[in-house]
Amino acid sequence: KRYPHWRFGMSYDQLSKGYEWGMQKIYEMVINTDPCYAYLLNSNPYIDQKLVMAHVYGHCDFFKNNYWFSKTNRKMLDQMANHAARVRRYMDLYGEDEVETFIDRCLSVEDLIDPYLPFQEKKPEAEEAKQAKPSFDVARFQAPRSYLDTFMNPKEILEQQRREAETKAKEQKGHFPVNPERDILKFLLENAPLEDWQADILSMIREESYYFVPQRMTKIMNEGWASYWHSKLLTEKLLEPSEFLDFADRHAGVMATQPGGMNPYKLGIELFRHIEDRWNKGKFGKDYDLCDDMVRKKHWDKKLGLGRQKIFEVRRSHNDITFIDEFFTEEFCEEQRLYTYSMNPRTKRYEIKTRDWREVKEKMLAMLTNGGQPLVRVTDANHKNRAELLLKHEHHGQDLDLNYARATLANLSALWGRPASLETQIDGVRRVFTFTNGDFSEEK
Repeated sequence: KRYPHWRFGMSYDQLSKGYEWGMQKIYEMVINTDPCYAYLLNSNPYIDQKLVMAHVYGHCDFFKNNYWFSKTNRKMLDQMANHAARVRRYMDLYGEDEVETFIDRCLSVEDLIDPYLPFQEKKPEAEEAKQAKPSFDVARFQAPRSYLDTFMNPKEILEQQRREAETKAKEQKGHFPVNPERDILKFLLENAPLEDWQADILSMIREESYYFVPQRMTKIMNEGWASYWHSKLLTEKLLEPSEFLDFADRHAGVMATQPGGMNPYKLGIELFRHIEDRWNKGKFGKDYDLCDDMVRKKHWDKKLGLGRQKIFEVRRSHNDITFIDEFFTEEFCEEQRLYTYSMNPRTKRYEIKTRDWREVKEKMLAMLTNGGQPLVRVTDANHKNRAELLLKHEHHGQDLDLNYARATLANLSALWGRPASLETQIDGVRRVFTFTNGDFSEEK
């Protein structure tokens, strides 16, 4: 049971009404623990429970064997219960409104973490302190003979490098943090003027946020893998003849994709099947890539039978971004009839923009990068030499939603206890938004 907060009641109300009004179907909830727990809706028909149990086994296998889940806390249910008890204790001590308001602020920035941090090798403190100090050594080439040194390291070039290094050192002097910090929650925990109970709650939210990161990073793969196996197990092993029609109806409902939308279940299962078929037929390697005869490539079949082995290998090591990047091919794009679309300014309607598989793939990767969230880093904790916080949005072609950005900036300012600024780029123009004493300002 998680800590008390209004958003959980809101989510439950939305879910229950959607089920009651027939707008959505609730099948199961599966939790990444050791052992895994799954909760099935008791009122579902028997065929649904069969499908769900096979689907859950696929999820459990993925949780256990995928690399990106290897660093998660498998006892998180117990940890969440401990978090809930501590939050209730703080509510009794400091008041429900005070604690809930602080949780609201923390939840608005819960995604501002570094998803790759758990996989970085932890270095000794002495080495971290050494790396924290910027190095501006002049680069020299090692000459194989002493008489070549003056040719490989011209004096004027070395002098120019030395001047540039000195200028950079002056700019970095007293700068904190030395390097931009992606894990903003960690930065706030270590540097913001928080009370003990506030720091404890922020650390809980950060811990739970890291627990859910792998699920955001592998949504397409995870659902695709579970769907692949529920389809395989039921159609080949578990269904009675009288149940096939009902199963086909349920499965088609799960795989249905709205026009212009992307269904992770459908995309995942079809890409796993595509990989299996390619490796069974040997549609990979230099010979296949260099073949420009489309008829020959279509009927290419070396009968290698490596498909099952390959999909298990993919399940073990990939996340959604690498999954799409490596295995999304032109053939797959054409098979699934995928495309990108945009608004036609003349007709004011959304129309197909292109069917070029490279652009479709690029669009998908852009949607998946950083979980679809803006990538923001802390760049200066002493902005304008006034202990103000400066963050920078790394712009990759998509603008920020300014309403969300302003609300988040206000919450960051409250957590930091000082004004906070955000540097971004909108329509090619660099802009800095600042929140100070309840007011927003913008600088171009």
